[in-house]
Amino acid sequence: MAKPDKVAAVAEIAESFRTSSATVVTQYTGLSVSQLSQLRRALGTSAKYRVAKNTLVKRAAEDAGVKGLENLFVGATAIAFVEGEAVDAAKALRDFAKDNNALVIKGGYMDGKALSVDEINRIADLDSREVLLAKAAGAFKAKLSQAAALFQAPASQVARLAAALEEKQRNAAGTEAAEAPAES
Repeated sequence: MAKPDKVAAVAEIAESFRTSSATVVTQYTGLSVSQLSQLRRALGTSAKYRVAKNTLVKRAAEDAGVKGLENLFVGATAIAFVEGEAVDAAKALRDFAKDNNALVIKGGYMDGKALSVDEINRIADLDSREVLLAKAAGAFKAKLSQAAALFQAPASQVARLAAALEEKQRNAAGTEAAEAPAES
C-alpha cells in the first residue's frame, strides 16, 4: 500500500515532467548543501532543481509518459526541471559541473526525446534566445538599410545628373558669352 506522502511526491514530480520544457538528470554525490544551494542560485528562475528517490522518479516519469530515462535513475539522482530556456539551464549546469567535479550530468529529456550528455552540451553551446533575437533584429535592420539605399540610389543619381547638366549648361552659356564680344 502506497504512503500518501510518496503518492503526492510522485504526482508532483510527474507534473514537473509534464510542464517543463526540458529536464536534465544529474548525479550529485559529494556536493555539500551549500554547493547545492549555489547550483540552485546559478539556475535561477530558468529551472527547478529537485533531489528525489529513484523509485519515485521512475514512477513519475512513467506517469508523465517520459520514456528513455529509466537507465539514468541510478545512484544519487537530482533533476533540473527547466521552466524557461533550456539553453540557460544547460549552460548553468555545465558550468557548475566544470567547477564542481561532484556534479555529473547523466542525460536529459526534451521535446519527447531522451538526450545524451553530448546533446545537452551542444544545447549549452547555443546562444540564448535573447542573443539570437538580437542577431536576427540586426540582420533585419541591415537588410532594410540596404533596401532603403537601393531605393534611394536612382533618385540621388537623377539629382546628380540634373546638377551636372545644369553646371554644363552654365559653363556653355558662360563660354558663349565670353566669345560673343570678341567677334563684334
